[in-house]
Amino acid sequence: MRVMKQFSEVRGLIFDMDGVLWRGGKLLPGVRTTFSLLRARQIPFVLATNNATQTFEEVRSRMDEAGVSIEQNEVLTSALGTAIHLKQHIPEGARVYAVGGTALHEALEGAGFSVQDSSDDVAAVVVGMDWSLTWEKLAEASYALMAGAFFMGTNPDVSFPTERGLAPGNGAILAALEAATGREAVIFGKPEPHLFVEALQRIGTPKTHTVAVGDRLETDILGGARAGLPTALVLTGVTTAEQVAQSDLQPDWVFENLEELSRELAAVT
Repeated sequence: MRVMKQFSEVRGLIFDMDGVLWRGGKLLPGVRTTFSLLRARQIPFVLATNNATQTFEEVRSRMDEAGVSIEQNEVLTSALGTAIHLKQHIPEGARVYAVGGTALHEALEGAGFSVQDSSDDVAAVVVGMDWSLTWEKLAEASYALMAGAFFMGTNPDVSFPTERGLAPGNGAILAALEAATGREAVIFGKPEPHLFVEALQRIGTPKTHTVAVGDRLETDILGGARAGLPTALVLTGVTTAEQVAQSDLQPDWVFENLEELSRELAAVT
């Protein structure tokens, strides 16, 4: 149920990145305008993404290209969140095998886990998007899972928006491992509410006036709704207007892009 009558009543924002701020290597329209307005009005925000491949420095560099300066506490990735959440399931310092890139490895090591090159005797297998995925990595993960290792995925997105179209996402990698082992991964990222809960704690704004902004109904919008937040969908990523019209899950607002969102944000209430 929408509590805010107008979008301009927003007091905090939680933005997805891929498909909202950029698509592949291409920056999407409205980023500079939107964040300049947020800074001018002192409206706090967090960039909270299911993408487990990006480090803070990489995100900051991309935002710098748009003329937007951001702080470390304004970026939350599923890699960072997964590493923290994993402590609830295995002891800190335990051996883990990770399918994923540098960002995931750094997050796990930063949380005190010992990331292994082999899956032998590991307590957990953690799977995030891996641009250099190989059969060997899938095999190592499968061996550990069949031996009883805890199974955790950073996010369930089956596709990933690029400038050329949709490519396989981390959910596709998880699907392969689940099919091979009969195991089901515990998911940290959207549509689970964990990312939004952590982001909301960082922002400190009322839940009823903090909007989750994303491009995908089944992750961003569903996750925001599960966290009890108003939601806004932008049509620059995965979900199309036709899919929104046919879906039982409805965001509170739908915008063509961030430029339209920015105009609504700037409107006088």
